[in-house]
Amino acid sequence: MVQYPKNGKSPGNSATQDPEFVEKQGKRVPAIFFRTEAGGEPVREWLRSLSPDDRKRIGEDIKSVEYGWPLGMPVCRPLGNGIYEVRTGFTQRRIARVLFYIDKKSRMVLLHGFIKKTQKTPDADLALARSNKSKHQRGLE
Repeated sequence: MVQYPKNGKSPGNSATQDPEFVEKQGKRVPAIFFRTEAGGEPVREWLRSLSPDDRKRIGEDIKSVEYGWPLGMPVCRPLGNGIYEVRTGFTQRRIARVLFYIDKKSRMVLLHGFIKKTQKTPDADLALARSNKSKHQRGLE
């Protein structure tokens, strides 16, 4: 893995200073946030509502998918219709899920995040992820 100084810039040539180059360096599927028509980013907003430790754990699992795609259990699981979940365990037996899909530009689009309270993924959460996926795909056409 390439290590950059704290300022985020490589001492090398101008190609390595291009943010898109740095973002894709080593990542098989770089993560992006789904953005609503109004400009909101539901997963980013949800993450900000969590504790720093919880955010860090989720971020590490998302990073595992970015670098290791395709990845299976226990970190990632398909839910059908091209939607997958990143599975993160917290302390006190709490678990979080971030639902995503891989778009035609090979990006991991983070559609919806929630703290899971039941064994089965709630239908409402899955429906919201499907709706966001559909909206994102329409925006790419």
